[in-house]
Amino acid sequence: MVSQRGLDVLRAIVQDYVESREPVGSKSIVDRHNFGVSPATIRNEMALLEEEQLIVAPHTSSGRVPTDKGYRLFVDHLAETKSISGAQRQAIERFLDESHDFDDLLHRTSRLLSQLTRQVAVVEYPSLGAAKVKRIELVNVGNERLLCILIADNGRIDQRLVECGRDVNDEELTEFTLRANGFVSGRPLSEAQAALRGFDGEFVPASASVARAIATAISDLVAANRTQKLAVSGAANLVRTEEDFSGNLYPVLDAIEEQVVLLKLMCELVDDTSEVAVSIGSEHAESGLRAASLMAGAYSSAGENAMVGILGPTRMDYSANMAAVRAVSRYLSRLLNS
Repeated sequence: MVSQRGLDVLRAIVQDYVESREPVGSKSIVDRHNFGVSPATIRNEMALLEEEQLIVAPHTSSGRVPTDKGYRLFVDHLAETKSISGAQRQAIERFLDESHDFDDLLHRTSRLLSQLTRQVAVVEYPSLGAAKVKRIELVNVGNERLLCILIADNGRIDQRLVECGRDVNDEELTEFTLRANGFVSGRPLSEAQAALRGFDGEFVPASASVARAIATAISDLVAANRTQKLAVSGAANLVRTEEDFSGNLYPVLDAIEEQVVLLKLMCELVDDTSEVAVSIGSEHAESGLRAASLMAGAYSSAGENAMVGILGPTRMDYSANMAAVRAVSRYLSRLLNS
């Protein structure tokens, strides 16, 4: 059983190690923190923490560093609740309010969170199975091509070029647009593909081939919207902390490249949409992330929840980063549901 003083010593070790990346000794704790006891007393507390496998001596150093178990205790019970500053809050609102569309908003969110935390930022696109097609727009861009635009009821916009094989006049374009919307507008994305069956049969033979190309483009857009994907920013931040990964970043970079790994971890991690959850080092089944921590919270879009979080070394400022993830996810939800 760790005493209250022992917990305070652990907090000091985590905070000092995160700040300096140097093993923390008893004299340093006495000098930097107001414990009011001798270094010998602090050494006794550190010995007890080491017995509990909460700290460990790296190599032959006289100082100690937190273990994954120590970080877990710190995150669950010792981390101070922080709030972002007013300036940071204004920066979040200003930067995200300038987004042009749904994709731009999520990519801006990942870039912003990466800048706030100096870690890799990850934003999951929401699953749009419950989202509906708001409308389809067709734009004649010339050279026998149309631009097919799908607008979902959550504000997400995607587009795809349609190779028509011939020019389409304005009258035909209007008819294609009206009939396409008649088939899919207001339908859940999960039903839109099936609803397009027989779309080309609505047209005379001369227009049927163009109708089939339009139906294919809409189906492809629906399928793309229903596929889970991530917006990722800040991978270059890993270079700054390369030593925290024993000089080998490749397993972590591989995990980022294989987005399905991060998606799986984030979905398993967050079961309470009001809180930010953290997984640390050896808690990851994937060996490539044994030197990393993953932090995630949830945001909502049109009734669907998705994850926003960061990935970085276990030696990170958990309190400040949790505050940043919480603030960004909450503002993103407000923006998407306003």
